[in-house]
Amino acid sequence: MNKILLTVWLLGMASLVHAQLYDPSAFDKKYDGLLKHPGVQIESAEAINLMYNYKFYEADKEFRWLRVRYPKHPMPYFLMGLAEWWKIVPNTDITDYDSQCIAYMDTTITLAEKLYDDSENKLEPSFFLAAAYAFKGRLYSERKKWTKATFAGKNALKYFEKCKGNADFSPELLFGDGMYNYYAQWIPENYPLLKPILMFFPKGNKASGIKELEKTANTAFYTRVEARYFLVQIYSMENQYDKAYEMSKYMYEQYPDNPFFERYYARSAFVTGRLAEAERISKDILAKVDRTQSGYEGVSGRTAAYILAYINQLFYKNIPEAKVNYQKAVEYAKQTNATNAGYYLSSLVGLAKIANDEKNYDLAQTYFKEVLDKAERKSSQYKEAKKALDDAKKSRREERRKRKE
Repeated sequence: MNKILLTVWLLGMASLVHAQLYDPSAFDKKYDGLLKHPGVQIESAEAINLMYNYKFYEADKEFRWLRVRYPKHPMPYFLMGLAEWWKIVPNTDITDYDSQCIAYMDTTITLAEKLYDDSENKLEPSFFLAAAYAFKGRLYSERKKWTKATFAGKNALKYFEKCKGNADFSPELLFGDGMYNYYAQWIPENYPLLKPILMFFPKGNKASGIKELEKTANTAFYTRVEARYFLVQIYSMENQYDKAYEMSKYMYEQYPDNPFFERYYARSAFVTGRLAEAERISKDILAKVDRTQSGYEGVSGRTAAYILAYINQLFYKNIPEAKVNYQKAVEYAKQTNATNAGYYLSSLVGLAKIANDEKNYDLAQTYFKEVLDKAERKSSQYKEAKKALDDAKKSRREERRKRKE
């Protein structure tokens, strides 16, 4: 009898614990935050992985469940807004997802502000406030809405400052330190006109920023992939191409249908001379573009097509295949309004060289003139096109002189 009573009691306690665990109101009362809670991380892990692998429909179902579970917390809304941002990432000229992204970030801010007012620990709501304002600022800057971008950026910095130096509470908070340290030094180095504005902010340190982002990439949960997203680009900007290759390859293996990471994998493999890998990945990208797979469009297409064209022209000496892919790169660039971008200009130079070799000099000049029209004067493509046209003029003058003699 005692064993029966004990069993019934244990089952009753288990039911009570289960009910509390899955009752949103019970959760909101019991826990101050979600950032460090392992149960919440387990619940959200699948949804986050689906999102980064561009399975947005499946991820959205999971995020909506999290919203039901934790209706008063900003985290589910932030993740839903993050999903909208990643729909924009492959081609930031696309505006279809702007309003929904901003709406989710605004809800994140509203809930985080209430959490900030009601909680003794201000770090977690500060993190969500900083992150939501930062994503709004970035999107506004992409749209050249500078007043809104400045306002959002100031608010993001205010809450990043509250998070600063508190990585012991959660490694998520180190993400803001790393971003600020790197870009606070990088921006004035690359945009001197902004130096007067940035003089009122604390100085950055690129080396420290990279280390902090690397630590975030290895220890954080919610910001781990975001840190790696920035590191892939930072490594390339810092000419650390082997690191960019290793990171982008690893992220492609984790998320094989993420167009951003696959594109960077192809680029970094190409730049570091891993041509077999670059060729294989570029073919995969073009196949996904052709079947209009989620996130794969002209930006990824022009990268992959150029890589295949270059490899076929210079290494396989397969000129017909090179011409086809250079033309694809040109068309993808036109589709994405990127006729001043490197892949477009380099593809024109490649086509011009092939036309010269085939003694189709008029066509070659047409390509070179297009390069002069679109490229910056300091660019290598401009200099190469100008030299080719100057040489062609000299050759024609020489021919005319010989005929007269």
